[in-house]
Amino acid sequence: MKSKARWIWYPGDMELYYAMKQNFSRVERGMGWPAFWKSEGFRNRIVLRHTYDLEEETSFTVRGNKDAVGHVVVGERKYPLGKEIHCPKGTVRISVHLGSIASFPAACILGDVISSDETWMAEDYAQDPVPAGCSSFFEDADQDPSVWPYSEKVFEPVRVERHMGGPLFVFEQEMTASLELEWKGWPRPCRVYIGETRAEALDTENCYCVCEPGPDGLCEKNAVHYVYVTNSTPEMLRIRARHQYVDLPVRVTFDSPDPKLRRIWEVAEHTFRLCSGIFFLDGVKRDRWIWGGDAYQSMFVNRYLFRDADIDRRTFRALFGNAPAVTHINTILDYSLLCVIGVKEHYEFYQDLPFLVEMFPKMQSVLALCESQEEEHGFVAGRNQDWEFIDWADFDRSGPLAAEQMLYAAAFQAMEQAASFLNRPSEAGMYRDRQEKLVEEINRNYWDEEKGAYVDSFLSGRRHVTRHANIFAIRYGLADPVRKERILKEVLLNSKIPAITTPYFRFFELEALCSMGCTDQVMETILSYWGGMLDLGADTFWEAYDPQKKPQEQYEMYGDPYGKSMCHAWAASPIYLLARYFNGKNNITVTIQTGQGEMI
Repeated sequence: MKSKARWIWYPGDMELYYAMKQNFSRVERGMGWPAFWKSEGFRNRIVLRHTYDLEEETSFTVRGNKDAVGHVVVGERKYPLGKEIHCPKGTVRISVHLGSIASFPAACILGDVISSDETWMAEDYAQDPVPAGCSSFFEDADQDPSVWPYSEKVFEPVRVERHMGGPLFVFEQEMTASLELEWKGWPRPCRVYIGETRAEALDTENCYCVCEPGPDGLCEKNAVHYVYVTNSTPEMLRIRARHQYVDLPVRVTFDSPDPKLRRIWEVAEHTFRLCSGIFFLDGVKRDRWIWGGDAYQSMFVNRYLFRDADIDRRTFRALFGNAPAVTHINTILDYSLLCVIGVKEHYEFYQDLPFLVEMFPKMQSVLALCESQEEEHGFVAGRNQDWEFIDWADFDRSGPLAAEQMLYAAAFQAMEQAASFLNRPSEAGMYRDRQEKLVEEINRNYWDEEKGAYVDSFLSGRRHVTRHANIFAIRYGLADPVRKERILKEVLLNSKIPAITTPYFRFFELEALCSMGCTDQVMETILSYWGGMLDLGADTFWEAYDPQKKPQEQYEMYGDPYGKSMCHAWAASPIYLLARYFNGKNNITVTIQTGQGEMI
């Protein structure tokens, strides 16, 4: 039977191409804002190879993508792309040579016997051959792999509000969409203010996304919910939002007798769907970039919503780029470490051995970069060009930060396990030794017996305690049982320790509490924290939420009155927490559809 031909390329190139397009898509108040980290490019020149032992003669044709040039070699003879090539029976060695400047080179090989799939090998003239890359999204010979096949829906506003300067069009919910303005009569010059909130769209001085459509009436893709159009009236203008998305089927149903909990799940799901496309994105308005820490948490939500291993793979390939690593992922030290840990955890959940084989050298390269930054105790320290993020919190950053060392130890632990999965015992032993020595140094320098906690810094003498390092110590199994219990009492359940205000680190904190059996406290936090956003009218969950702030202050961040992302991937973690730790409790039922039936 004829196999279905797939477009193939050098593995990772498709992801690097689309990651570049994604990370260059940010526009702020009319200004283009490409991501501020090292941009990894796709390979311009590749060769794809396969050897067939043919039992009878056959023929095939090779198509290159639109911008590719190249030729086909069969044995010693060369053929142009697009020409039908006849092969006699026997052993046939085929190589497809491709080059492209505008997009990643790719080929689709069409034939009854000879056709392109993941069994082909790819070379880039620099490294050993590797299995070719492919995707279920590109299995049609008439496609162009440099054009993503988005699904699409068109939405009309659900209501219109009249304001002094023009109409405010309100859509049912937030979406990622391009706008189409259709004038009833001759087009009029106008300005379009697009907001995640009503306040933002109506604030013509500070609105983040502003468009001046031309005669075609088009505005580029933005986070669309409220649209204010000046110099117009509802009678003279029709507006539509064209929502493009990657159709990732939801494989879960959630049920609870608590209506607020059901609403939290619904809003988290909508938030996460908007932030999940070709890759996991941070948000849909401001950055629209691929961030390692956001992606790490998205990986866990994905398990209990889409259960789609391929979006994990696409995102990690985009983040790691090409080896060797010379800068940290997103310039952030902790994101490099989280991505190393994340690939190992992806393998454990999906048993995705080919992906682990592919990524292991890149994980080694990232960890080697970290090792080059060690100080005398073996702790990793950020360089001037590095960003040690961890969270938006008041850390004592005098010297190596304790939370970074926890992640560093967890990364060595992940590499030990990954090497074991790959049957590389000597490397596993080396990483285990490094992890054990590092944990000893962490306990010697950062543990404060009197406080019953790990302090941020051992250099300043302040013995300052925040939640973050202590949460990591529990989550990654770095603290012994006695220390865990003390951390639970003295830090996690201690109201005197400054509270975490970002959904990002709430994820780590609440999972640590779940692992310690404190599910009642976690449920209370989900209902009060995420429920608090709902009480303020949220229909997507936010990048940060401080219950102490007044409602009108919730939109501000980074010194910008509307700088906060009001639809942020890392705020969707209730999906993971509820599905992972509460199924069957509190009358909650989570049913996950798998390929072989249902898992309850």
